[in-house]
Amino acid sequence: MTVIVIMGVSGSGKTTIGELVAERLGWEYADADHFHPRANIEKMAAGHPLTDDDRAPWLGAIAQWVTDHLESGTPGVVSCSALRRRYRDQVLLNGRPDVKGVYLDGDRDLIAERMRIRPGHFFKVEMLDSQFATLERPEPGEHVLTVPISGTPEQTVDLILKGLDLTV
Repeated sequence: MTVIVIMGVSGSGKTTIGELVAERLGWEYADADHFHPRANIEKMAAGHPLTDDDRAPWLGAIAQWVTDHLESGTPGVVSCSALRRRYRDQVLLNGRPDVKGVYLDGDRDLIAERMRIRPGHFFKVEMLDSQFATLERPEPGEHVLTVPISGTPEQTVDLILKGLDLTV
């Protein structure tokens, strides 16, 4: 079975795209925000970026979700910013061929505009610069599919399903 990890900076559309991919495939979806400890959400809501220490339990919980799905043979889609290569290597993908990473690629201006119109989310647009400062874009050797987010969500999902060779 396969688990797809939808990655990108806050505001890149991880939840929207993840939900649509899961819906199209008939798979379970889990949103990365639901794995955060309360302290992380409060910290971000107060306008403070997370540190690696803050991210550790969150990444561990997502990695466990992935492991549980692989071990039970249950396909799934989970979102996770996975901004640094070491997060992707050690915690999420970890050399597991059944875990497919998808990076949602968009420029800061497009993402900031989308964040401004997103209602009620705890992550503030002012913190977007910290996401881009932390971001280490996936490199070819990581085997992460990179898709542009400049089209509609449906177009982005089409690119993902085609790029991962998953037919519906």
